[in-house]
Amino acid sequence: MPAAGAYNGQAFSPVGDKGRFVLPPAFRKEVKEASGGSKTLCLVAHERFDCLVGFGLSRIDKLNQQLDREEERAIRLGDDSFDRDVRAGQLFQFEQIPFDDSGRFVMPDHLKELGKVEDGLYFQGAGDFFFVWNPAELARMDSAWKGAQATCRRLVAEAEAKAKAKGAKA
Repeated sequence: MPAAGAYNGQAFSPVGDKGRFVLPPAFRKEVKEASGGSKTLCLVAHERFDCLVGFGLSRIDKLNQQLDREEERAIRLGDDSFDRDVRAGQLFQFEQIPFDDSGRFVMPDHLKELGKVEDGLYFQGAGDFFFVWNPAELARMDSAWKGAQATCRRLVAEAEAKAKAKGAKA
């Protein structure tokens, strides 16, 4: 059994009614455990990629440790350009977003803009956190992402087929 906040796996969530998304079950369980039982999803724009990063509240301790390490490194190297306040603002700019028992949540507009979110989210586990991609943005990444790209294409196709079949039954 992985530790709370050990995110792995992949999932796709199309935008639902009222513009809500669904945190997939495996990620939902880990986020809730990593948030001490609270249904709180933390989301922030990735520093380099056009996607978002998700995690539970337990990552706050790791972010504090990271900030301390970066400050210690700057002092050791005599790097006067390091500004603890600026870096803290960067690390802790995540949004805490509530989700319901079914994992439904509303993404703030500014995060949609930063993550280039449209009509679906691809979730990719990455250990301490998970990536949250617009499938079109993931498709633009280089070959280092080919496994995630292939999985994303498959999950999107499955979701589209399921939606089409559901529409045909109505």
